[in-house]
Amino acid sequence: MTDPKRILCVASGGGHWVQMMRLRPAFEGHEVRYATVSQGYASHLDGERLYVVPDSNLSSKLGLIRTALSVLWVVARVRPDVVLSTGAAPGWFALVFGRWFGARTVWLDSIANATQLSKSGEKAGRFADLWLTQWPELAEDGGPEFAGSVL
Repeated sequence: MTDPKRILCVASGGGHWVQMMRLRPAFEGHEVRYATVSQGYASHLDGERLYVVPDSNLSSKLGLIRTALSVLWVVARVRPDVVLSTGAAPGWFALVFGRWFGARTVWLDSIANATQLSKSGEKAGRFADLWLTQWPELAEDGGPEFAGSVL
């Protein structure tokens, strides 16, 4: 096995969080931190550190600024080697800021996006070292890759 990495996993609530939790076995042997939008998700973790950030979307510019600043603080504090997100806005900001700090970045677009990429997923490719979709129909040259689905 390679040296343990510090991984920051960022997901919004609901299905984004469920998909992240299903990826947990892949992180075994690494130092993992999580960031999400609800303190209630701490009960899903086995003592790993959880950071709570505000959720937001395109309908609130002020909300996006609050989310961005909060995620920037988390990334600066954690200094991850890898940032992984299943979406949405908090995860997109984490990829952007993770790149600033030299982290490798992975975007896994939600399985709920069966006919088109999510808004965040469309923008993530520019900042993701690995850009994935969970639907083979959405994979394309120069776009996200398909490597299977989480669910």
